[in-house]
Amino acid sequence: MTKVLVTGGAGYIGSVLVPDLLNRGYEVTVVDNFMYKQTSLTTSIRKSNFKLVFGDVRNEALMKDEISKADVLIPLAAIVGAPACDKDPVLAKLINRDSILWLIKQLSKDQGIIMPTTNSAYGSGDKDNFCDENSPLNPLSLYAKDKVIVEQALMELSNATSFRLATVFGLSPRMRLDLLVNNFVYRAISDGFVIIFEGHFKRNYIHILDVVQAFNLALENELIFQGEIFNVGLSEANISKLELCEVIKRVVPNFTFIEAPLGKDPDQRNYIVSNSKIENLGFKPTIPLNNGLEELAKGLPMYLNRPHTNLL
Repeated sequence: MTKVLVTGGAGYIGSVLVPDLLNRGYEVTVVDNFMYKQTSLTTSIRKSNFKLVFGDVRNEALMKDEISKADVLIPLAAIVGAPACDKDPVLAKLINRDSILWLIKQLSKDQGIIMPTTNSAYGSGDKDNFCDENSPLNPLSLYAKDKVIVEQALMELSNATSFRLATVFGLSPRMRLDLLVNNFVYRAISDGFVIIFEGHFKRNYIHILDVVQAFNLALENELIFQGEIFNVGLSEANISKLELCEVIKRVVPNFTFIEAPLGKDPDQRNYIVSNSKIENLGFKPTIPLNNGLEELAKGLPMYLNRPHTNLL
């Protein structure tokens, strides 16, 4: 039985990925400090192939011990997103860069690592041409810059896979309402409107269940995926913020959105992405954008009275 170590496994992606890995028969260990006071892995506790370690990825003694028992490492522990990183840049660098660089050095050549990085590395990109894995990187935020540094270190290993994830959306037991699609649908339901700055800015999106699918594909085909970088997104969802709002309005008809005539978006990401490389290896997203938006519209009323962001 393959042993998978997931750091930050109680977070937004981990809370969906870990139960899926357990159902597929992997032996899964999660290391998490539960900094958001979440209880997102409650149902996983019942699984005999699940181990939960309450701890911090900066605890080197703890991590050395857990890494030594693993076949594959999936490092999800992170301070995620530009606002959260800007709030505490010292902590962000410790978690997002320094701890990962240290973890990488602990791996033997027989252990694999599948690392989520980010499309944000493309920054302002080339809005008229698709960014592929060989396109120049232009990270704008501290979060994206640290991910680029980590990816460069990963690619010095033969046993590493980097997934440049598109902006993820969809429901999770550890919900995040700061992610753009989740946030826009939440505001469509709670407030009925949103004001958009620079609505022509484009980026790519991907449903959380399809992110899980990508991790499983890499686990099942490690020899093909190792040593490679992959964009992971929904190719039909290379769209602008205004186009996204048009689709949301079809799901939430009372939603109103207005583009501000003046002002800049503090998030200056603007790019479109090619996912052909991973698609050519059999990756086929199963959740279209519209279906994911319908899921959010149905589920987000559960969170109307609960703050769920990545800001403490």
